[in-house]
Amino acid sequence: MPAAQNNFKKPLRSSFNAARSCCELKEQIQAAAIGASGIELHSPTQSLGTRLAQETLAMQAVLVTGDERTALAGAFPAGAEGIVLISGTGAIAVGRNQLGKQHRCAGWGWLVDGVGSAMDIGRDGLALSLRMADGRLPETKLKSVLWAALGVSQPHELKALVVDPSFGAAGFARLAPLVSDLAASGEINAQRVIDIAGEELALMVEGVATALEMQKVPLCCFGGAIEHLAPLQASFQAVLQQRLPGCSLQKPLGDACHGALQLAGELLI
Repeated sequence: MPAAQNNFKKPLRSSFNAARSCCELKEQIQAAAIGASGIELHSPTQSLGTRLAQETLAMQAVLVTGDERTALAGAFPAGAEGIVLISGTGAIAVGRNQLGKQHRCAGWGWLVDGVGSAMDIGRDGLALSLRMADGRLPETKLKSVLWAALGVSQPHELKALVVDPSFGAAGFARLAPLVSDLAASGEINAQRVIDIAGEELALMVEGVATALEMQKVPLCCFGGAIEHLAPLQASFQAVLQQRLPGCSLQKPLGDACHGALQLAGELLI
């Protein structure tokens, strides 16, 4: 645990000092908000992170929360309702209604809940390629493209590669652009993977909107997968239009950094 705590405190101290230097801040900073992946609301991890941040930054007015919540705070004006969808290596949706109530869907860890993410797209593509290698599916370009990218030629080589701790979620996510390109070219298996991911993203947004009883649903999207994979965008938007016609895509007011500043300011009110 001490090593893990130091891994949190050291980059936090470095980032804080770099920000002070960049902005040439001389006066005492009174509050700070930190958005980090994997910090769950009201969890022991959040409590521990807050204590460590207070110690590191030498201040009491500190909020440590998930980066999806700093993104939400930055995307919309203070107090306004809206939903943020993030689809990068992982995926999550979080929203806030006019009463200030928040709700999140998905993002519960890549081993059990990576739906709609680049990681899931890459992993699902590889799963289909193994079915092709076994003869359970007719072999298509999906297998040859993905296996060439990984430098493998046999199923046992692929198995050994993906179970290596250094591969992880990022290793699967790196394959998502290849699956997306194949889907765009008409490869039916790749398109199936993309369609499932797009539907899952739409269901996440719908889940948040339903829990918060939102009629009009302003939505902002962040993350490399949803921003750069055109087939995923198309699939997501098609399902979203069917299931949640009151949803409107819009540009965010600001990013997660703006959101952190907003949340830090609220600590002083």
